[in-house]
Amino acid sequence: MLNKKITTEKRLSVRLYLSLFIYAVVGYGLVVLLDYIFSKSDNSILAWLHLRTDVIFIVYLIMGFVCIFNFFWKKPWGYLDEVISATQTVYEQNNHVVALSDPLKELENQLNQIKMSVLLSKQAAKQAEDKKNEIIMYLAHDIRTPLTTVIGYLSLLHETPDMPEKQKEKYVKVALDKADRLEKLINELFEITKYNAHTVVLKREIVDLHCLIAQVIDEIYPTLSANGNTAVFTADDDLSINGDPEKLARVFSNLLKNAAAYSYPQTEISISAKRSDRNIQITFENHGKTIAPEQLDSIFEKFSRLDEARLSDTGGAGLGLSISEEIIHLHGGTITASSENESISFIITLPISS
Repeated sequence: MLNKKITTEKRLSVRLYLSLFIYAVVGYGLVVLLDYIFSKSDNSILAWLHLRTDVIFIVYLIMGFVCIFNFFWKKPWGYLDEVISATQTVYEQNNHVVALSDPLKELENQLNQIKMSVLLSKQAAKQAEDKKNEIIMYLAHDIRTPLTTVIGYLSLLHETPDMPEKQKEKYVKVALDKADRLEKLINELFEITKYNAHTVVLKREIVDLHCLIAQVIDEIYPTLSANGNTAVFTADDDLSINGDPEKLARVFSNLLKNAAAYSYPQTEISISAKRSDRNIQITFENHGKTIAPEQLDSIFEKFSRLDEARLSDTGGAGLGLSISEEIIHLHGGTITASSENESISFIITLPISS
């Protein structure tokens, strides 16, 4: 910015000196012309003026120099007024752009860029506020549903002390299940908060991904078999990486549970892992309803769940995929999702050495 100010100052100085020089040359030329005219005339007034051409030239110079200096003296103050007015325009919530004089065009461009940044920042802040309110609404819904059930069944047990043991046992089990789900929701919320605060530390060790994924499949088998789904796992040899086995298992479990939740019954869930020179790519693919592009774009956002899952009273808070993404990023990898032709795929890429 200093260089731009110096350039403008020099430009004004050059214009000032050039204006003075031209004005003086023109005045001198006029005096020479008048002196010639007056010398050829017999008129007494012109003869009197002829004797005073030097004085006329001096008065001409003084008046002209005063006007020129006054003009160039006011110029910087005019620029300052333009800049002050422009700074007010920058923070106005409208489409008006800053317009300055030619010497200030560079500043004009910078102020317009600042205004655009301010407008975008305010727009982003509003979107963040709207998203926060939406998240609070979703979270309140997800917590209230199991909590209301727990309170309802406990109230029944409290108000009916002579309830048959079989029915009492049923009510206690339902209340306990809902309390477990509520605990799971709260734990997910605390977990994603820790990831956002960057307080999660990976406990790295050499991990055999082939064994880890096979173990996760065995653990999720009851969930898969409930709808008649099966998991088929194919993998290359030597899938060892330096990572946190517990957190990676959490990612694979989340993706497999997600695949089971959104798969058509009696369909196959395909899991594959292949090695390249620098990375290992793991793909989870299942057959289910095609996810719309607008939902796919936000599938890793916090509290993001598909409509049918959001309306139900089962499942998590919509943090599973967001937590999975955070874990993969901590490992220096990437995770992407795609969906077409009733097929849903999640692709994880992990660096072999990180």
